[in-house]
Amino acid sequence: RSLVVSLFFKAYLAISRKLCDAGIIAADSLPAKERSGADTFHTPVLRSAQLFERVSSEQNSCDPIGRPKIHSSALKQATGEAIYTDDIPRMDGEDYLALVLSTKARAKITKLDASKALELPGVHAFFSHADLTKHENEVGPVFHDEQVFADEEVHCVGQIVGAIVADSKALAQRASRLVQVEYEELSPVVVTIEQAIEHQTYFPGSPRYMTKGNVEEAFAAADHVYEGGCRMAGQEHFYLETHAAVATPRDSDELELFCSTQHPSEVQKLVSHVTGLPSHRIVCRAKRLGGGFGGKESRGIMVALPVALAAYRLRRPIRCMLDRDEDMLITGTRHPFLYRYKVGFTKEGLITACDIECYTNAGWSMDLSFPVLDRAMHHFENCYRIPNVRVGGWICKTNLASNTAFRGFGGPQGMFAGEHIIRDVARITGRNVVDVMRLNFYKTGDLTHYNQQLERFPIERCLQDCLEQSRYNEKCAEIAQFNSENRWRKRGIAVVPTKYGIAFGVMHLNQAGALINIYADGSVLLSHGGVEIGQGLNIKMIQCAARALGIPIELIHISETSTDKVPNTPPTAASVGSDLNGMAVLDACQKLNKRLAPIKELLPEGTWQEWINKAYFERISLSATGFYAIPDIGYHPETNPNARTYSYYTNGVGISTVEIDCLTGDHQVLSTDIVMDIGSSINPAIDIGQIEGAF
Repeated sequence: RSLVVSLFFKAYLAISRKLCDAGIIAADSLPAKERSGADTFHTPVLRSAQLFERVSSEQNSCDPIGRPKIHSSALKQATGEAIYTDDIPRMDGEDYLALVLSTKARAKITKLDASKALELPGVHAFFSHADLTKHENEVGPVFHDEQVFADEEVHCVGQIVGAIVADSKALAQRASRLVQVEYEELSPVVVTIEQAIEHQTYFPGSPRYMTKGNVEEAFAAADHVYEGGCRMAGQEHFYLETHAAVATPRDSDELELFCSTQHPSEVQKLVSHVTGLPSHRIVCRAKRLGGGFGGKESRGIMVALPVALAAYRLRRPIRCMLDRDEDMLITGTRHPFLYRYKVGFTKEGLITACDIECYTNAGWSMDLSFPVLDRAMHHFENCYRIPNVRVGGWICKTNLASNTAFRGFGGPQGMFAGEHIIRDVARITGRNVVDVMRLNFYKTGDLTHYNQQLERFPIERCLQDCLEQSRYNEKCAEIAQFNSENRWRKRGIAVVPTKYGIAFGVMHLNQAGALINIYADGSVLLSHGGVEIGQGLNIKMIQCAARALGIPIELIHISETSTDKVPNTPPTAASVGSDLNGMAVLDACQKLNKRLAPIKELLPEGTWQEWINKAYFERISLSATGFYAIPDIGYHPETNPNARTYSYYTNGVGISTVEIDCLTGDHQVLSTDIVMDIGSSINPAIDIGQIEGAF
């Protein structure tokens, strides 16, 4: 109703302005401050500049590290020639699988009847929990608290109840709608964090606490104590390629899967669990993904497991790719958070204490919610030193699709709370928010509330560079003037610093492997445990191998990620893909260099091809595996107090100017400046693409 009235008023302003300009009514009958209310936003001409560190002039021209290099499959992607999972040509005898989904948020299944669907010509099978033992049906990435097919009870709309296999996609989807599912609804249905708090529906392990110093004493001594809160909703991943899987039986007891997943080893492990085949008879392959952002870290199993089961039982190739509406219904989002905090600070704005409660909406299963909450609790203070801290975390169980990993993995949600707190302090003390930020920034050598020392903390320099680059002070003055001259359009500017810890929160995932095969013609086939999601991991790994072996990148190729080349891999996630896999690639290269050293001594003027040819005839192995595990991490206050939680931190500062239309709520970002410190970039083109893409 408010919007409709605003639009009428906008039309009134537009007509009045035209009448004024035409001289039909007096020019001063529409005040100057009101005139811009008639405007609507138009996309401006985009202008951008990227600044990065140039490589030293002394660096060998063959050495690609630090140089902007094109994404390995950029040209194929631009022309549409890049092959994704569902682009794999149909095989002889292949069938399509369609999912039968729950239509209730919380209910008992009283009847499940697929007889009408199975009567359709071309429909071959229906799978449900009845086709698996209770043990086989229980799956999940960390805790086995999910089911391949809902058993007795459904916990959210979109939970998988069964699967239909038919000749074609259209037929399978039509048949899936004929499967009769009857429910007995249960209550309460819990959807929001507030409802979960009211009904006390938490997962075991809630609450969990982190403490440092004494918050009560600090509150008693503080000039100001303020209690507030903030919330952050979920976010849909919206990767361009939805979840997809193709499974093919090989022989009588082998399965090959092509899967759109960030974690092929997890898919392999759970397919083994569901089919009863050992892992060495299952190969999971991923050539490239059409985006993931965390949404394919653990959720790929929802499509891969029914497809693998059907292929194994029916002895024929099976395919499934979700439609966009199915994908959005079945998979979860970023974890929504609710924060309640109490903060103590001096009259100058120096924060002395914070007691904060973090509630996250996990959805119906645990999935990765515990590590997400841990990271949010580790990042709630963002870049600000708070000497006395108590952080509590609650994981709320609700009747929504299970929320999952999403770019930043709890870090952005935590930093969101820190930025609210710093603005509350600035508002109450009447000080400039940038001055309050600077007063509270961590310095090099400070300890976080989880006892990690900040060995190098360049946030002050990032901030200063960004303020200068964005002309912050000039823009603040321009904005104040604009706002005083326009009643219905307002502008604002925001400064946000970040501190992000690099490492998996789960200790055993901080490892990676690689395999390098050099062929007699000197060409190199590189395999590593990371998945190319579009983020440019493969070109970075090629650059690492090219420098380590001293050869041009044109001689190196990465075909795909496959569990039969590199086993037991972690997911490609948490911004550690190039750190872990790059070090594993270096390890393999060092082994090969050691073997080739005598040949190079013998033929100092030889070419790479001549050295490899000679090594082959000398019967020297030209294949090597590499391995890497991040050292000195895995902090635990009791069992491992001297270790670090994160390998290191990346820092950045962003400054954005935004204009809003107060009548309609429409808005436009006018300018953004970002300064990121990621160390020395392996590939500035890829890293800038990642930073801009993330923004």
